[in-house]
Amino acid sequence: MKIACLACVFSRVILTKVFDEVIEVNLIDSADYIHLAFLKRPELGVTLTKLHCWTLTHYSKCVFLDADTLVLSNIDELFDRTEFSAAPDPGWPDCFNSGVFVFQPSLETHGLLLQHATNHGSFDGADQGLLNSFFSSWSTADIHKHLPFIYNLSSNMAYTYSPAFKRFGSSVKVVHFLGPTKPWNYKYNSQMGSVLEEGSGLANQHQTSFLNLWWKIYQHSILPLYGSFRDEEERASPGHSAGIGEPYAKPAVGSSQPWPADGPSEQTMVTDDTPPSPKGCHSEDVSTHPPHKCAWRIRESDAGSPRRQS
Repeated sequence: MKIACLACVFSRVILTKVFDEVIEVNLIDSADYIHLAFLKRPELGVTLTKLHCWTLTHYSKCVFLDADTLVLSNIDELFDRTEFSAAPDPGWPDCFNSGVFVFQPSLETHGLLLQHATNHGSFDGADQGLLNSFFSSWSTADIHKHLPFIYNLSSNMAYTYSPAFKRFGSSVKVVHFLGPTKPWNYKYNSQMGSVLEEGSGLANQHQTSFLNLWWKIYQHSILPLYGSFRDEEERASPGHSAGIGEPYAKPAVGSSQPWPADGPSEQTMVTDDTPPSPKGCHSEDVSTHPPHKCAWRIRESDAGSPRRQS
């Protein structure tokens, strides 16, 4: 997994407990404020940092996942796809959404992408516009390079074709929390097991269920790492606070399953996006914040036993 330099020391420690490899990279900012202002998303400029993923040449093939995605089941089959494979963007289906894609690391491609960015820029000021113009044949290329929507389902879309969601919703494998408000920005009541809808701006019941799932996984799998990190810090320096800033309280795990029966897949991919708001997230009865949203999860496709990459 690659992480942008915005990740704090605490986040890096947590990531090394989860992934086999953590690589720090420098930020790339498009500084294209005009297009970003048009999108009302000025923070998207740093998403160009994901171009670094093409330098991972010690892997033959990788799958990129934005940090605001949630993998619901195993997606190893994506390694059967070729570069450049991605799902259509819900806002303009002739373009792909750059939150999930299959690519082949190559220093040559990396150089060409940087040159393209310099010469042509990005029509939206961010990585999606740049990648769509660079891989411009995607919309008319082999249909095999069009990933099904279940690999990049937007959580905040109020679908007009609800029968389709009813028919295919249970097959969704990757949920993408598009937009400026991320799961960690919502308030969550762990006793009720749900985000607090009042003032949250939730779009639909599907989004609510996906947000609840994100939080349940976070509390079940990530919060305990906070406790172990704090314990290690205190043992190393008696009487010294771990620096979290607020007391950690391990949430009670209920008897009900926090995710689908087959469980969440191991996070063995790559992610990239901007860090969360400095305000962090808010929990009604757990006074701690998740680590900064750190860049990428990548999974190698070479033969041999799978490894978790960070």
